[in-house]
Amino acid sequence: MARLAGSSKLLRAMNESATMALLIDRGTLTRGELRELTGLSKPTTSDVLRTLTEAGLAVVVGHTSGGPGPNAEVYAVNPAAATVLAISVRDVSETLHAPFEAALCDLSGAVLARAAYPSDPADGDPVGTVRAIAADLCARAGRERVTHLHLGVPGSYDPGTGAIRHIDVTGWGRPGVVPALAAELDLTVEADNDVNLAAIAERHRGAAAGSGSFALLWLGAGLGCAIDLGASLLRGATGGAGEIGYVPLGLAAPGQPRDLQSLAGGPAVAALGAAHGFTGATPEEMVADAVARTDSAEADAFLAALADRIAVVLAVVASLLDPPLVVLAGEVAQAGGARLRDLVTDAFHRNTPLRTPVEVTALTDDAVLLGAMDAGLRSVRESLVESLNARPIPTTTPRAA
Repeated sequence: MARLAGSSKLLRAMNESATMALLIDRGTLTRGELRELTGLSKPTTSDVLRTLTEAGLAVVVGHTSGGPGPNAEVYAVNPAAATVLAISVRDVSETLHAPFEAALCDLSGAVLARAAYPSDPADGDPVGTVRAIAADLCARAGRERVTHLHLGVPGSYDPGTGAIRHIDVTGWGRPGVVPALAAELDLTVEADNDVNLAAIAERHRGAAAGSGSFALLWLGAGLGCAIDLGASLLRGATGGAGEIGYVPLGLAAPGQPRDLQSLAGGPAVAALGAAHGFTGATPEEMVADAVARTDSAEADAFLAALADRIAVVLAVVASLLDPPLVVLAGEVAQAGGARLRDLVTDAFHRNTPLRTPVEVTALTDDAVLLGAMDAGLRSVRESLVESLNARPIPTTTPRAA
């Protein structure tokens, strides 16, 4: 009975969360459009919008014009209601990338500031590193604090222990590092494997947009696979799903590749390129150089040999998952583009009976950072909507006789 006594409060919270969700999804809406979409009455819609604007969650961004009657106010979510910090943490042992790249976004998704950090600001202390990056980007953007941190890491995050496993970045593999960041910095923190985040970016912005599900094969310094199930990603019991670099290649003879990483990972690609006369500073530079040489026997031989190796990894993914699409991503795939994709597809078809469609990433930017921004914004937006729906419902106190 006490719960029923607060039902009007519950209904109001539900109306507010539904309106907030629509503003997030549609971008801008008038009061009339919101009334039509929610089915609420005119007074209720006005009351909900008043509550959201007074709470700082919605703002008037303009007025309609040209129609009969008075101009209608246009509402949107307040961009300043939340600030998301996305950080891509990198293992730079085999690349020339900076170890950290970060971006600061507002609730609308606009990028307020972005920077790469060529050295660790806190020399192996994750809390100090994040604090320094957050302070720098907030100063550039004129913001006071961060609401949410989303990390992309070259390893697997195990939420059961709060640890990042399989990571080779100083300080980031210690137990409980993610909860420690949340506690020390007083903000919500989420972490995910870098390849998983690349898949999120590929679904939202790239070659997998509109696909029911897909697998993303990451070809960079390390190998990785993300498994998109449509509504979610398969992460595994400890966050380690997709770590295909560890798959052994049978009983390898001495001097032969022992696993998929040593067959097609970054160091193996660099060694293969060097064997064909290419001298780039990174594997992706070698591949880009070969792709640019359209009339070169050495380039053709290098790319064909590389495609044969990638096709082996692709066969593992395709035969195990049977996905409707595999997207080749990562620095090597970006450098190889359509030419490498076509060679990989030919080798895949030549050596297996499988016919899984293969595409190359459509992203030219840092896919991990883009995915961290997308995932962080989604998390914050969902949290705001849920918070409106989860406010305490007051109970009535019986009047004294």
